[in-house]
Formats: sequence, structure tokens, C-alpha cells
Amino acid sequence: MDWSPIWISMRTASVSIMITFFLGIFAAWLVVSLRSETIRTILDGILTLPLVLPPTVAGFFLLYLFGVKRPLGQFFLEYFSVKIAFSWGATVLAAVTMSFPLMYRSARGALEQVDENLVYAARTLGMSEWEIFRKVRIANAVPGIVSGGVLAFARGLGEFGATAMIAGNIAGKTRTLPMAVYSEVAAGNMERAYGYVAIIVVIAFLSVVLMNFAGARADKKRI
Repeated sequence: MDWSPIWISMRTASVSIMITFFLGIFAAWLVVSLRSETIRTILDGILTLPLVLPPTVAGFFLLYLFGVKRPLGQFFLEYFSVKIAFSWGATVLAAVTMSFPLMYRSARGALEQVDENLVYAARTLGMSEWEIFRKVRIANAVPGIVSGGVLAFARGLGEFGATAMIAGNIAGKTRTLPMAVYSEVAAGNMERAYGYVAIIVVIAFLSVVLMNFAGARADKKRI
């Protein structure tokens, strides 16, 4: 069995969740803080769009933007000498794009559930907005945020369609576990495909168990 897809998938999922986690929380806080319902609705629709689009369509847009001869692709290539399309970075880009809405929606729901009376009380005590955000809003939204992290990590680990479009299926470079399963099935190597599927299931299950355990501990500390 080729072990490179496992390494590539774990690297991709780990890096993408670090980006998606903080980006999702920031976007959720930004949307929740908006006073205009119209702007909030429009922005929410844009941020949630990758969740409802077919992954291949999302990958098409990424390829359109980050292709070698496309605006952003040319910019990174000319100024940073970085080729994004069909590189390992493209697997991270695809995973972040497809997992971001799950993190954002979960974080937004959790932040909206925070009792505003706690926020008002913190302001009367002289706490800054940053302290309120960190010690009141985030502290009380931890279970929902952790759940979002679980979903985002699992989504990044299992990303296939967008990855195929923007990163391709290059052995040892962009071939993630889902891509490896597809390749082995297409080649008729069912035993290898079974092995990759089993690894994906075990990793996903352990991730959910560990993160749910962390969320439960955080919930107990609040009580």
C-alpha cells in the first residue's frame, strides 16, 4: 500500500482546519455584529455558498481564479514564485473552501446563542470589546465552536470534487485518501481501496470522539 495519500490527507486536513477554525470564527463574529439585516443576509449567503454548490463547481471557480493563466494564479506566480494550481497547496485551498461554511455556520449559531445580558454585564464592569469577545462570547460558545471544528476537519479530510478540479490526482503530491480510493477502484484494485476506506473511517471516527470529548470537558468547565 502507498502510504503517501495518508500523509498528504493528514497534512491537508490539519493545515486547513487551522485556517478554517480562526477564519470561521472571525467571519461568524463579523456577521453577528452587523446591524443591517440586508447586508447580513447577503454576506451570509456568500459565505455559505460553497456548502450548497456541487464540489466540482466550487473547484471550477477555484481553478478559474487560481489557474496559472488566471488573475490570482498569475499574481502568486509572478510575485511569490508560487504555483497554486495542481500543487499540494491547492489541496489545502480546496479543503478550506469546502469546510469553511460548516465552521462558519456552527460558530455563528453558537455566538448567537450567547446571552446578551452577559455581554451587557461585562461592559458595565469595564471590560474591553476584545475581552468580552474572548472571555464572554467565545467562552460560552465553545461547545458549538468545537462541533464546527469536528465537522470542518472531517469535511477537509474527505474532500474530493474540488480537490480533483484544482489540485488533480498526482501520486505523491496531491493524491489524498479520497482520491486514492477513486484511483484504486478505477484500476480494479479493490483490496487497496478497502484499506484506504478503512483508514478514512478510523481517522474520522477518532477525530470526532476526541473533539467531542474536548467539547464535553469544556462544557463541564462552564458548569
